[in-house]
Amino acid sequence: MDKRSYWVVGGEYADTSFSALVEGTPEERFGPFTESGAHECWRALTGKTVDNAMVRYFVRNEDDRQGKAFFVVGGEYAGTDFKTMAEGHSVERYGPFEKQEAMIFWRGITSQTVDSALHRYDIVSDREIDDFLGRFAAG
Repeated sequence: MDKRSYWVVGGEYADTSFSALVEGTPEERFGPFTESGAHECWRALTGKTVDNAMVRYFVRNEDDRQGKAFFVVGGEYAGTDFKTMAEGHSVERYGPFEKQEAMIFWRGITSQTVDSALHRYDIVSDREIDDFLGRFAAG
């Protein structure tokens, strides 16, 4: 059973990148809820604001990280199981980034390798980075 707490956060954003709220407005935050309770709140809020394309809400849990806590990792793999790096290649690691910065960087780097079935990049948190890199440690 999921014991984490969930919140619904958001508000009116400055543009459709949904990365910054309208200047001078604080982020709206509702909760804590169970996961299903948060989704019920989210549905109610989005139903009330359906006519304003600049308003958006997100469900977040207590594990969602804030600040420069994200990395983009990956590179060229030996096969499509994405378990072994290609010969002569090591895991590429970029960051740390804030979550939105990581998404922007990830979009940029994946667009450069879109034609390669052997390239893959992931976004991992600072809590996950050591486990991810450990998969590729020599030995």
